Amino acid sequence: MLDIKVIRQNLEECQTALRHRGDNTDLAALVALDDQRRQLEQQRSALEAEANEVQKQVGKLKQSDPHHPDIDHLKQKANQIKEKIAALVTAEEAVRQQLHQQLLTVPNLPHPSTPIGSSEADNRVVRTWGEEYKPRHPVLPHWEIGEKLGILNFERAVKVAQTRFVNLVGAGAQLERALINFMLAEHSRRGYQEVMPPFLVNSQSLQGTGQLPKFASDAFRCQEDDLWLVPTAEVPVTNLYRDEILDSSQLPIKHCAYTPCFRREAGSYGRDTRGLIRLHQFNKVELVKFVLPSESEQEHESLVQDAEHILQLLKLPYRVVELCTADLGFAARKCYDLEVWLPAAGQYREISSCSNFGDFQARRANLRYKTKGKKGTEFLHTLNGSGLAIGRTMCAILENYQQPDGRVLMPTVLHPFLGYTAL
Repeated sequence: MLDIKVIRQNLEECQTALRHRGDNTDLAALVALDDQRRQLEQQRSALEAEANEVQKQVGKLKQSDPHHPDIDHLKQKANQIKEKIAALVTAEEAVRQQLHQQLLTVPNLPHPSTPIGSSEADNRVVRTWGEEYKPRHPVLPHWEIGEKLGILNFERAVKVAQTRFVNLVGAGAQLERALINFMLAEHSRRGYQEVMPPFLVNSQSLQGTGQLPKFASDAFRCQEDDLWLVPTAEVPVTNLYRDEILDSSQLPIKHCAYTPCFRREAGSYGRDTRGLIRLHQFNKVELVKFVLPSESEQEHESLVQDAEHILQLLKLPYRVVELCTADLGFAARKCYDLEVWLPAAGQYREISSCSNFGDFQARRANLRYKTKGKKGTEFLHTLNGSGLAIGRTMCAILENYQQPDGRVLMPTVLHPFLGYTAL
């Protein structure tokens, strides 16, 4: 959530930054609403000061003459002031809540270094890796080779659930599990503490990371319990520290977590209807960081490298793309996508998004830190990235490791986690 003080002090700059994102929120209207709240607050404060003065007068009169005729008059005046204060408190809280709800729908401001653009066509390729590992022969799409090998079954998943679900069979299920274990082991080795959070979260948690209220239609909800299936481990892991004040010496905190992820994919009708690219349920290993603002950008770059490290160990060709302003996620101020090479389609596809949120999520989730010797608290910065999306990693392996004879070799680093070296 944006700081209304920052908006007030930099109204034109903030409005321009939002327009670069393609967002037309009228920030001046939010400032006007905050003005209304401030006026009510000032009126309430003035009345509270007047009420205190009347109380002092009553006290003095009682000391000098307990039966003074003005005492009843002053008490009546005090009661009238209290009634006015109560009405102002109600009005002030109503305006405060209205402002808060409107701020919850405003996206984050892009970082000054984020490229300005109007669509994903304006994203900037930062670097590519693994050109030498691209197959030089024709390959089948991952869903065809997967069904041919008997490790993917979509028809039975539809029978059990509906479209956009998959049933992994035999070596396919083993490969999925091996990828999860491999990624968690690698990230733990690089300093991330593994957690296994709840796979259901409450509405406050989704609000804290930015999915609610704007993107409720993208999530699956258990209405009777006010619980939602997690769209990503980012949500439960970030909210582990919600409403807490951490000591600056604890930062950075780095977590990795596996969860299944559940998404309606409401805005993707007709896209990627075949295969593992866009499912309602998929597995993912997530990286989440809680960092000092002064270390935010450096920690973001290292997070990207941690996600890249997995692709390099698997020897999967990929590229790093810096997203432009129009392609940023709602809560992100800066984001790099890792896009893995899928030879059957002849294109790169996203396998990880590594985002820096600044203090945007921290304000929503009330995530703060305190520095020894300094007064007050500050909002920390949150970062996260996929490390990696498991299904899409499987897609890339089935296509990039596919041999001319139809076999699929397994990356060497997975051999200790598998009972086989080829499909």
